[in-house]
Amino acid sequence: MDFILDRIENKIEFFQAYDMQTLERKINDQVDNNKALLLDVFAIQHHIVFDPNAGKMLYSAVVHFKVK
Repeated sequence: MDFILDRIENKIEFFQAYDMQTLERKINDQVDNNKALLLDVFAIQHHIVFDPNAGKMLYSAVVHFKVK
């Protein structure tokens, strides 16, 4: 029986929050978690839309992590 360890080289994660501080905290927490996997932030895209159901702005971000 073989034991194989594959290394994650690319990872894309999506985040949403109703305020920028919460969104930033979620992203920072995940950046710290991904450091254990030797992944750094490669690119970030963010968007803001109005959520009519909640009556608030909805902030979202896509973060692309790549191996160091």
